[in-house]
Amino acid sequence: MLKRIIFTLLLLLRLINPAFAEVNIVATLPWIGSIVREIGGDKVNITVLVKPNQDPHYIEAKPSMILEASKADMLIYNGLDLEVGYLPLIINSSRNYRIQAGRKENLDCSQYIDAIERPQRDVDRSMGDIHPFGNPHYHLSPENIRKVADGIADTLSELDSAHAEFYRKNLISFYERLDDKQKQWGSKSLKDKKFIAYHKYFEYLASEFGFQIIGYIEQKPGIPPSAGHIERLIETIKNSRPDALITTGYYGKRGVEFLSQKTGIRGVVIPHDVGADDIKDWFTLMDRVLESLE
Repeated sequence: MLKRIIFTLLLLLRLINPAFAEVNIVATLPWIGSIVREIGGDKVNITVLVKPNQDPHYIEAKPSMILEASKADMLIYNGLDLEVGYLPLIINSSRNYRIQAGRKENLDCSQYIDAIERPQRDVDRSMGDIHPFGNPHYHLSPENIRKVADGIADTLSELDSAHAEFYRKNLISFYERLDDKQKQWGSKSLKDKKFIAYHKYFEYLASEFGFQIIGYIEQKPGIPPSAGHIERLIETIKNSRPDALITTGYYGKRGVEFLSQKTGIRGVVIPHDVGADDIKDWFTLMDRVLESLE
């Protein structure tokens, strides 16, 4: 009886004073959850749908995800069709008017960045897993994350105006921490290094830090390599002598290990998201990524 009374009082308090309640946010990817925590602090409650060990290209919508979306005040996602295989189904099935496409509560983080590798012609399946709006793996770019954090802070401030000053102060603290980190990261000896990558995952990072990706183990994005492709790649590696063969933790490790044995070039598994290898936040993720490459 006492528990029921307490629950009723809390519910009434939330209805009477919405400013008291946390903003219930559903984020698709761990790195997004990390940025939201930096900006939202204790004013937000965050649920992340995709686990750190999962390949974000191949996620299936689950009833638990739909349930979380049905309760969300706000949905935040990567965009550029990275979540196209499961997120539309979650949004539609949630029957939550707040997070439908076109509403402010439906926040596509990619709107704040300049996407690279936009196809110059119509995309078809023969080209592999090509994203028609550009490369979606922009979260390893500090400059892109600066823009995304600003967009998240603006949207939270608009939707939860009672705590707008709190979000803006956290954004300033985020900027200050990012500025300090960029000074550290800028000293990394990555300029002019050459890598062979399994997947087109590191292009934003390469552009920002001055290293080159001179080949890919995948024959086409999302398509495993053929024997002929591997033979040609071995010749490329022997001739160009890259600094390392790189991939992420959730796929490509066997291909990297095989080529490393064949060529003597070191294989390196790069952490891909917050939560992998006990990485606690986006800043630690970037530390580990750059250390691995260096």
